[in-house]
Amino acid sequence: MQNIIRYEGRIIPVVGTILESLEKSGISIESQCRGGFCGVCTRKIRSGSVVYTTEPLGFMDDDEILTCCSVPKGEVEIEV
Repeated sequence: MQNIIRYEGRIIPVVGTILESLEKSGISIESQCRGGFCGVCTRKIRSGSVVYTTEPLGFMDDDEILTCCSVPKGEVEIEV
């Protein structure tokens, strides 16, 4: 299964974390610590699941992910 990020109707190639992948595709979202501590880069996940490269400490709801320290597990779709 190929790792894919869907964001605003676009398919984003996976290069590192979800945040890094978005940035490399010219998409800018708010971020700060880049280590899973602050929660600024939190986004809702519509479908799919992620794996965390480091254990996130930032607060998030069950339907949210921290883009700075997660990579897709297969195909994921995230909200703006």
